[in-house]
Amino acid sequence: MPSTTPTPDDSQQAAIARLAARQWALSGHWTARGLGRVPQILAAQPCDAGEVVLEGSELVALDSAGAWVLQHWLRGHAAVATLHGWPPHLQGLMTLVGEQSDATLPQPRKNGLLARTGESTAAAAQQAIALLHFIGEVALVALRLARHPRRLRLRHVLRNLQIDGFDALPIIGVTAFLLGVVVAYQGADQLRHYGANVFVVDLVGYAMLREFAPLISAIIIAGRSGSAYAAQIGTMVVAEEVDAMRTLAIDPIELLVLPKIIALAVALPLLTIFADITGVLGGMVMARSKLDISFYEFIDRFGREMQGAALLIGIGKSFVFAFVIATIGCFQGFRTQGSADSVGRQTTQSVVQSIFLVIVADALFSVAFNVLGL
Repeated sequence: MPSTTPTPDDSQQAAIARLAARQWALSGHWTARGLGRVPQILAAQPCDAGEVVLEGSELVALDSAGAWVLQHWLRGHAAVATLHGWPPHLQGLMTLVGEQSDATLPQPRKNGLLARTGESTAAAAQQAIALLHFIGEVALVALRLARHPRRLRLRHVLRNLQIDGFDALPIIGVTAFLLGVVVAYQGADQLRHYGANVFVVDLVGYAMLREFAPLISAIIIAGRSGSAYAAQIGTMVVAEEVDAMRTLAIDPIELLVLPKIIALAVALPLLTIFADITGVLGGMVMARSKLDISFYEFIDRFGREMQGAALLIGIGKSFVFAFVIATIGCFQGFRTQGSADSVGRQTTQSVVQSIFLVIVADALFSVAFNVLGL
């Protein structure tokens, strides 16, 4: 398809002609569209150093591009222009471009290590305060929903429960099974030297029920669902859908955040129980092949030695992990600003912060249980 953009004819093209040794005549349109091959012609055109007269009586138009080409040509030959016959507004533009061309660009200030550390600390503190403010808003909306349960959008809760819970069963099951195999293998390799083969049941049981099942489930959900929360809400922020909700008097926290928190608080404990089952099954298979412990012996000792407290501890941890993951994912989604690049950045931060806080919470649980003797 032919171009519809008009192009200047020969009479409109920029032109320069030498009248004398130090005098040049300009004509035509010295604009971005009218320059044509003038920059190449000037590059091959010598110019005497010192004062040079530029005659502009036939100059039709001039923009910053044309002025920059002239100034660049003059500076390259150490020449200074004297303008004759120029319209006042074009003469002012030529002078302004010349002044800006000589100015050096400001260099960004380089902060030292101490300044960068302080900036990072201040940013982290600001983000922590914003997170506490967000948690407070969520708590207030939750209390409002507790007084008016009909406002809860159960359909959104069930939808998130399917995505975050049921759809995550395969990856949680496979990962927990392989983790149970690894724990049993490593334990069997050591216990066999001491003739304590049967204690691999205790090792697998306590490791999976108390630690590995809730932790690995939370890490997988943080990478799978936490990132999805941040990306979904961040995209809605960029598309101004969240602003539209507020304009329609719809609380985004009530519509977007609470259904996700409730769904994950239900889904993650159930996923942890499923991971307990598959992890113990993996340990059972490895104990059978490595230590010749039959399935019956494994199940019998598991039932006698494992206490309900171990299972409840793991489920309690998973409930806290679910709140951490959902809150961080939604919080980072609402912090998205400007563009799609910000969506990716906040999604990455949500995954990193969720996993980090889950591990920190698990360490705090371990310290608390040790103090309580659990």
